[in-house]
Amino acid sequence: MAGKFIVTQDESGEYRFVLTAGSGEVIVTSEGYKQKGAALNAIDSVRRTAVDAVTDDRTPEPTPAYTD
Repeated sequence: MAGKFIVTQDESGEYRFVLTAGSGEVIVTSEGYKQKGAALNAIDSVRRTAVDAVTDDRTPEPTPAYTD
């Protein structure tokens, strides 16, 4: 089953979306948008950008375990 974008409106009136995996697990949660169209535009942007996105891992390298 394919993932999907779910658009909701929160208590403050802002629109948000989540991207879920086929299993229903939330993969991405958006910021709030004042207009629904802005949230839908952000979904389109995620679709376009993620296709060619690379991973930029900026975490430190693990420290090797000391053995004596």
